[in-house]
Amino acid sequence: MALFTDDAPRGSGRPRRGSRTGWVVLGIALVTGLTLAIVPSPYVVEKPGPVYNTLGAADYEGEERDLITIEDQTVYPTEGSLDLLTVSVLGNPDNRLNWLTVAAAWLDPSQAVVPMEAVFPADETTEDRDEANQVAMVNSQQDAIAAALTSLDYEYPSELSVVSLADDAPAAGLIEPGDLIESVNGESVADITALREALADSGADMTATIGLTRDGAQQSVDVTPVDLEGSVVLGINVKSDYKFPFEVEIQLDKVGGPSAGMMFALGIIDKLTPGSIQGGADVAGTGTIDQAGTVGAIGGIRQKLFGAQDAGADWFLAPAANCDEVTGHIPDGLTVLAVSTLDDSLAALDAVRTGADTSALPTCPAE
Repeated sequence: MALFTDDAPRGSGRPRRGSRTGWVVLGIALVTGLTLAIVPSPYVVEKPGPVYNTLGAADYEGEERDLITIEDQTVYPTEGSLDLLTVSVLGNPDNRLNWLTVAAAWLDPSQAVVPMEAVFPADETTEDRDEANQVAMVNSQQDAIAAALTSLDYEYPSELSVVSLADDAPAAGLIEPGDLIESVNGESVADITALREALADSGADMTATIGLTRDGAQQSVDVTPVDLEGSVVLGINVKSDYKFPFEVEIQLDKVGGPSAGMMFALGIIDKLTPGSIQGGADVAGTGTIDQAGTVGAIGGIRQKLFGAQDAGADWFLAPAANCDEVTGHIPDGLTVLAVSTLDDSLAALDAVRTGADTSALPTCPAE
């Protein structure tokens, strides 16, 4: 005789309670999944982007070109890699990610879920953002060349020129594209870092006297900077015009921002010096740089750590100022060395090259 475990007699025609509950749960799951797949979220996802060897070549406007080209100088053979790293952003105000994509990113340690407005501020147009990123990349490339040549004891003059002004800039009507910025409150500013520091010292909402040269004539204007996300700004995009003793051309397509500066500087130094500064090892790194060789913090460093691992790097040069974000997030097989200056980076690479004990070098703690 067959035994049945439901509460209804066999053949009664009543549905089983367990089956009914199962269908309800399945229905809820389907509705929830459909909702998560359709409803847009207020987040974007940051993930590891393309990796570029500064000693190698990459696609530039449809043509394979060296990232760094140096004219009229002896360029030495290189080995291994000095990789710069990028971060890809998924989603934007016009193409919002669904919640399923966001949920998957939350579970992936190589990705970060970021509020939309942190990447795409409501008061900033896409054009403004793209232009600012491109200006930052051009500036970082020029600063990288300057830092490398300074490290190699070359001398050269420089100027700080205005490229454009943001909408509703405090300096609108007072400073114009093409102006050369000379000073802030009488303090000479020869590069972007000096300008930022001088404005920070002056303070937001306090009138600052900006010395400039326009069409060859010196003059001064009074501008009241404002605070923008913790920085004191005039609302101008500027670039450093260095008068280098020879041409160094950096070509990298569709990448913006300033975080590749240090790796470009190292690539230039490697090409201008005999031998391989890292001994042919595969080294990745990131960090802004200024003319004096100071290495600054960058965004998206956790994604860049995983990008370095995926690219096969054994060593990672991280800005010391980013160590709080690095600790506890170092992928297996990657050794991180913390650097604050270009000299720190060169010392780290020399230890890698010679096989010296790197345990005494500054690092970001693994845990």
